[in-house]
Amino acid sequence: MLRRETLEPRSSMWDFLASYLHFLRTKHGYSCAYVGEVAGAARQTVSHWESGYRKPDERQTELLDDLYGTGKLLATLLYWAKAGHDANWYQEQVALETIAAEIRIYEAGLVPGLFQTESYARTLFTLGDSTDVEGDLKDRMARKAVLSRDAPPRIRALLDVNVVDRVVGNGAVMSAQLEHLIEVSQLPNVIINIIPRSVGYHLGLQGSFKIFTVGGEMLAYTEAAAGGRLMRDPREIERMRMRHDLLGADALSRQASRDFLRRLQESMR
Repeated sequence: MLRRETLEPRSSMWDFLASYLHFLRTKHGYSCAYVGEVAGAARQTVSHWESGYRKPDERQTELLDDLYGTGKLLATLLYWAKAGHDANWYQEQVALETIAAEIRIYEAGLVPGLFQTESYARTLFTLGDSTDVEGDLKDRMARKAVLSRDAPPRIRALLDVNVVDRVVGNGAVMSAQLEHLIEVSQLPNVIINIIPRSVGYHLGLQGSFKIFTVGGEMLAYTEAAAGGRLMRDPREIERMRMRHDLLGADALSRQASRDFLRRLQESMR
């Protein structure tokens, strides 16, 4: 199924904008390449606008309004999409995983979804508020295909020590999860660093986040109990990138992190 076919224009302003951009282009009979030439974007970028993977900026929407004769409608839609909360932000950041060239992760409490074992994830869904444990588990496991796709993303994951020394499920579940983290950390495109407790307070304790690089554009997603937030403002994203760099400076090295995980795993057997 195409990403565009999963858009929900009635529940998301971003999805409405993406769907309407596709409608306007096809109505006028323009190719993605032509629209991109007018708006100063690559053909693939125009396709990503219509799929909801990427968003046009203010100048581009002005040019599209001129092209389609829509007054200031597209610029207005962009304004309200940026101003409002979007219930689909979580699903959108999951979709970004599938196309990102690079993913930077900081996690404060739980093993990142891309790295979770089936038994670990099942425990989370069973003890959480899931109404469809098996369905949620299937979706979670499907996300791991990103790690083995052609040209997989470069991933730099910083994990607070709380992520790995808190037993989820039981010792056997957690031991298997730690073993999987060690295996994943040995992939050529994955770096996992542990931030030790000796660091004390650090900015990462304010909340988990991810930074995606997609087609030269950077987006950030911050997690929260009642729903996360997807950020596109370059100034906000730069602050998150600097936060990731600062946290990385306090983390253990790659090998020291593996050694720490191995000792922790042995203590749980």
